[in-house]
Amino acid sequence: MQAVTVIGIDPGSQRTGWGVVREASGRLALLECGVVRALPGEKSFSARLARIYHELLFILSSHSPDEAAVEQVFTAKNALSALKLGQARGVAVAACAAHGLAISDYAPTLVKQSLVGTGRAEKEQVAFMVKRLLNVKGTGMALDASDALAVALCHLNMRRFARLTAAEH
Repeated sequence: MQAVTVIGIDPGSQRTGWGVVREASGRLALLECGVVRALPGEKSFSARLARIYHELLFILSSHSPDEAAVEQVFTAKNALSALKLGQARGVAVAACAAHGLAISDYAPTLVKQSLVGTGRAEKEQVAFMVKRLLNVKGTGMALDASDALAVALCHLNMRRFARLTAAEH
């Protein structure tokens, strides 16, 4: 099996989590993760979107992932919040597409279910499983970054499952 590097993205207009994971011969390795944050005093929404786009382009250029996985927008109670989240997600997808990546979308419940076993898992439960799967010690990882890593790990699980079911047919 050939090694594959995946970037997972958890989009948000205030904080966009990202994480890069490599799988080689069934072994997972965390390459890097982080959060693109709105700057203090950065009031312009368009400036925040530009920051997400440019920072993701830099990360993509630095790590050259093979594929991207982006969390889908959940249904927000506030229509304006859902619209802003959708725009941040669109900017993240555009950055990945500009980098020439195949992009897969995953519902938040599927991401949680694939890692924790339930689609209603808390962020802390997801973070715990991400750290266990990637053998990360310590508590310094932001929840937005662990969510993004969960999206990447979900994608790798789905790739593995697709390969196994294709081999059966």
